[in-house]
Amino acid sequence: MKNRALKRLICGLSLLLVSSPLFSHALKRCLSKDTVVANNYKIKTIIVDAGHGVRPPGARGNFSPGAPGSYSFERDVTLAIALKLQKEIEKEMAGVNVVLTRKTEEDVAWQRRADIANENKGDLFISLHCNSLAPRRIREVIGHKHHKPVYRTVEIPNRSGKGVLMLVYGTWRTHEEENAIKENRIQDDIDTISGAPDPNDPAAMILTNEYKRKYRKHSIQLAELINNEFVETDGRPSEGIREQGVLVLCHSAMPAVLVETGYINNPDDEAYLNSEKGQEEIVASIIRALKSYKEQVESVSP
Repeated sequence: MKNRALKRLICGLSLLLVSSPLFSHALKRCLSKDTVVANNYKIKTIIVDAGHGVRPPGARGNFSPGAPGSYSFERDVTLAIALKLQKEIEKEMAGVNVVLTRKTEEDVAWQRRADIANENKGDLFISLHCNSLAPRRIREVIGHKHHKPVYRTVEIPNRSGKGVLMLVYGTWRTHEEENAIKENRIQDDIDTISGAPDPNDPAAMILTNEYKRKYRKHSIQLAELINNEFVETDGRPSEGIREQGVLVLCHSAMPAVLVETGYINNPDDEAYLNSEKGQEEIVASIIRALKSYKEQVESVSP
């Protein structure tokens, strides 16, 4: 009984994926027997994560103040953009709830951010950050001794970075993504049937892989949409989409993208990131991408 119910869940989840020759016949068979159809899927909750913050008094754990600019800090910029994004999503996307991982200047531990996303059953996780480059080390002559130059190594700011960057979780952390899915998605599915999940149950393993494959695909899909809006609409330079071992991404059981909104240690980017115009453009681009993504995933058909 449990396996049959899980198979129906697998079929319903599979319908959310883009069809491929490998699965097309199986999906048609599932559709004829399953009451779960693709156009019933709706994006209801979006998690917006303002990166970094001020360490709470007496707190322990993984906290980071973020990157500094010449007059501003990453933690303040990300919170300002997050609050604007929440307001615009609720205004422009009817029926979609927005959950912020932090609403004040106080930082939230990395794992707690992922926990907030999972506890609220998010359909998307968007983490906002500002990029920065480490100082360059150079050797300079400070004098001569016995007719030979004497050097010292100094650090100088590297302000050459400019533009946006999209990050998705690195595939080398796939095991952590699987654990997050099992703890926050598979458990719920099986609880609706009966009994505790058996990690060796082939049906449960297949369901985990289907979730993982869907989340991976949709993370890249959303990252591409956001990146295209930044480049094609706002005319901003972009470093594209990269994999990176970011804890909040791989521990969130949902499609997840980290948006590096600009280089805060680049004077032009810092001015843009702190301006109302710049923040409003960033939010507008993300909103357009979210609307496109929502339309695409909610209209998937077998």
